[in-house]
Amino acid sequence: MIKYTISVILLTLAACMVQQFLPAISGLHGARVLILPLVFLCAAVSVDFATMLLLAFICGFLWDAQHALGPHGGDPEVYTNPVESLRFGYSIILYALMGLLMQGIQPLFRKGKWHISSLLAGIAIFLYLFAEYLLINFVRGDFVFPPTAFYRIYLTSALTMLFSPLIFWLIFQLASACHHTIRYDGLKSKARYLD
Repeated sequence: MIKYTISVILLTLAACMVQQFLPAISGLHGARVLILPLVFLCAAVSVDFATMLLLAFICGFLWDAQHALGPHGGDPEVYTNPVESLRFGYSIILYALMGLLMQGIQPLFRKGKWHISSLLAGIAIFLYLFAEYLLINFVRGDFVFPPTAFYRIYLTSALTMLFSPLIFWLIFQLASACHHTIRYDGLKSKARYLD
């Protein structure tokens, strides 16, 4: 279990690095593939609750470090033109909520129905982006929700969801390499009937 947890954390760090090189697609209202949240969601359904919370902290911290401390925000003494943005740490809570959603369908995942987890990953990313947008509007003090923002949120979650089978395949390969068993209760019950 320890080797698998360490390998999932390393996969998360690799996803954070890859995220830096994934551009927005201008033809799709600026949508992009969010590989770091996707790796978190796919891993969250395959680990226990404590490991999921650790991954939520790591991913939320890395996400905020990438986005909240750039030249557009952060310390006003360092950055002379700060804008209204969310405070550092909000993503940790949102990641934990997404992880709780994935942990809720873990029994289905253990029965071999990973495609439901794949669909829920897209839904979780949509809810994450929508909640983030609502929080930003709350911080700014007004509510503006143009159709392009909805299209960007929707298309980003759909594009990201398309890559979930690849991430699940990577997680299964890591589990196999670490000799970690991701249980499939459905396969065990079928094996009992065959005996």
